[in-house]
Amino acid sequence: MLLLGFMQERENVLRIFREAETAIEKGDNVRLKTLSDETIHTASITQDADNLAVAVMIYSLSKILERENYRKLKGWGEFYSLIKKSVGRILVALEKNDEGEISRSMDVFRSAVEKLSGNLKEYIADVFQKARINKASRIYEHGVSMEKTAKLLGITMWELAEYSGQKRTADESPNHPSSAKQRIKIAMEIFG
Repeated sequence: MLLLGFMQERENVLRIFREAETAIEKGDNVRLKTLSDETIHTASITQDADNLAVAVMIYSLSKILERENYRKLKGWGEFYSLIKKSVGRILVALEKNDEGEISRSMDVFRSAVEKLSGNLKEYIADVFQKARINKASRIYEHGVSMEKTAKLLGITMWELAEYSGQKRTADESPNHPSSAKQRIKIAMEIFG
């Protein structure tokens, strides 16, 4: 994977990972969410899959750390250790401009879930999927088409439409004039 997005946004991504490393150590899931949101703006402009991967990774970590009951499940210690190690390796690789190591370290992060078993594996895999859908919704809100957004994040347009529809329904009153317009827009993007 050629990490042009990382190299173009190297300083910003480096800052995000430095702050993420500190937030992980402190268990500060709120700061992790904020860091993830900061990457979404850039990712929506560049439509760069690498920046999107960073946003999903950081957001997933925030959701995982938020759920304290996960820490009681079998495999948590090993998973947490692997995540911290992976973030540290990504930081070192970014500092050295080592694209190959960045890619390998991101893969280690992704594969950490595969090494889990039982409920923890299912729960964390679900968090990652929901994080992709959440971040896709944020990209879509920035004006990127539903089809392109779904493709960038590896989700279906149905998943994105369902999440976007639920979010808008919760955010808007039923009589809000844009509610019907938004539903029509989503339908047109799916069927158009």
